[in-house]
Amino acid sequence: METISTLFVYGNLLDAQLREKLLGRAVRVASATLPNYERRRGRYYYVVKLDGAQTPGQILEGLSADDFTILDRYEDAPRLYVREKVDVISEHGTNVNCWIYVPSEATLDSFL
Repeated sequence: METISTLFVYGNLLDAQLREKLLGRAVRVASATLPNYERRRGRYYYVVKLDGAQTPGQILEGLSADDFTILDRYEDAPRLYVREKVDVISEHGTNVNCWIYVPSEATLDSFL
């Protein structure tokens, strides 16, 4: 049985048309906030840990392993970004454990 998972997005993947083009279908989304991270933009959007900061974004729901293969390729993981699990706060105030793409250690300096 295929595992279904969630992904918190905060940059280019907020664009529904881009997601549909990549995944070949629309996915369910919910507004959410990533606490204690700040969104920044260098060449690409990225987040860094910062106490008290909040990054708005969306939770992409019902993603399959195949979806993550496509998204990992789009995000150039693990070279440019790596996937980590974080807790985000849903629009209803509940904690949701999601995957997120954060800059890899090797490329963080080039983002700054």
